[in-house]
Amino acid sequence: MQTHGSESYFVIGEGLLSESVGGRENGEAPPIVAAAADASGGAPPFRFSRLGPKGLNRQLGEGNRKKVGAAMAVAGGGQSQVPAGFTYLGQFIDHDLTFDKTSVMLGANITPAQLLQGRSPSLDLDSLYGAGPTDPGSAKFYEADGIHLKVGKTTGPTKVGFDLPRGAGNTQAKKRKAIIPDPRNDENLAVAQHHCALIRFHNRVVDTLPASVPAGQRFAKAREIVTKHYQWMIRTDYLPRVAAKGVVNDVFNNGRKAFEVGAAPTDVPTMPIEFSVAAFRLGHAMVRSRYNWNAVFDNGGGTLEFLFIFSALGGDLGGDTRLASIWIADFRRLYDFGDANKPNLTVPAAKFNRAMRIDTTIVNPLQHLPPRAIGLPGSTGFNDPRRNLAFRNLTRAKMLKLATGQQMANFLKNKGVNLTKLTSAQIRNGNNGADLGALTQTQRQTLVKDTPLWFYVLREAELNNGKLKGVGARIAAETFHRAMQGSEHSIVRDTSFAPTLGPNNSTFRMVDLLLFAFEGKKALLAPNG
Repeated sequence: MQTHGSESYFVIGEGLLSESVGGRENGEAPPIVAAAADASGGAPPFRFSRLGPKGLNRQLGEGNRKKVGAAMAVAGGGQSQVPAGFTYLGQFIDHDLTFDKTSVMLGANITPAQLLQGRSPSLDLDSLYGAGPTDPGSAKFYEADGIHLKVGKTTGPTKVGFDLPRGAGNTQAKKRKAIIPDPRNDENLAVAQHHCALIRFHNRVVDTLPASVPAGQRFAKAREIVTKHYQWMIRTDYLPRVAAKGVVNDVFNNGRKAFEVGAAPTDVPTMPIEFSVAAFRLGHAMVRSRYNWNAVFDNGGGTLEFLFIFSALGGDLGGDTRLASIWIADFRRLYDFGDANKPNLTVPAAKFNRAMRIDTTIVNPLQHLPPRAIGLPGSTGFNDPRRNLAFRNLTRAKMLKLATGQQMANFLKNKGVNLTKLTSAQIRNGNNGADLGALTQTQRQTLVKDTPLWFYVLREAELNNGKLKGVGARIAAETFHRAMQGSEHSIVRDTSFAPTLGPNNSTFRMVDLLLFAFEGKKALLAPNG
């Protein structure tokens, strides 16, 4: 998928549920256009599943969704205490979870088992590694040694390793195309810079392997180290920042109660559409409209529009074929290195970027998504509702007949999950989130009675100081647990694993990953000063 405009979801037992470009209605129900296998007779497309019941037929109509979407796309609950980098780390993780590895494998070399595994959620960093250096379709992501990942270089002045590796050809578009497994990681500059950091992290792990590791095993060993540290960081640093820590700990310590319970650990996982289309769209609420990006684009100079422009999928790199050096991220402004006791790598509070609170609002620029980025190149209307991210999310959920928040709460309670359902007053009023005053009384009653799942989990977070709770936290934690469990490298299955690249054998956070990748040097973490 090159854009977020047209998406299909192969739901196990239901077939391929598809939607049209721009989030437009495809009729009352999404058409089933494929059976249990694709036309080639191999494994199905990326494998989604339905965790809970199908949604009710009395969900929000288009007029109601437009009003709710407009109410959500305003400046709302304010900033959180979460460093803003976690917004785009979450987007990188989402792409990793939903990456179809078979898209970069040569068909002649793919076995049925590889097809199945390659089209299933995992946290093996396939979006970074593709199918590995020995697969002919993925060899282009690696240096000639077949161990290091390729790095890119910037323009004016040239700096190596601070842009994605890019292509060559006879057109500007071909020259600026990122040579990475998942093109979505060049959708905006922030996620692209995170991808660059992960490339650097892998290469540094390679360079620090002991000489005793045989040449033929160095890539595999480095990938295992990188992947398990990455999973540890997600489990202990990312997830507790966006979801109730008690729920996360309960799932990882005591197991799942609702999702693929009893599955053999090495069985191929699926991904619940309730996670992909609702619970893990929490990151949309965290996006800021502007960032103190670096010393050049300071004081809010890193606008959301610029972050799209200075990528190759969401924009055109500002007209160039490589990223300009002045746009390299200052990671000190995105992550708090004070957490790692590195005061020399912190910036003044006024320069630091914190994510917006997870609640029922998204910043206004997300009401006007770039037409190219979402597959609507012909859209010229600034207020075209199809460009409103909130309207698009609500419409996608309706097309997929996603369960309502109330349905999912009842479903999880019946599975033995201890949670408290939101009251009608809580859904209607929230806590300094989306104001539903523009809805008619009938529209409000419909929303309160049968609440779209995405809105419901954001309202839960809004009433819990900006962290997923109840339904949202449980869906997120169980999905992550299962994805890690079913990955080739797994800290869930390998209970003896302990991180070795952080300050001690129990700590490895995103700041530790960046410190290792960038050698703890300010000149690398913030090249523009």
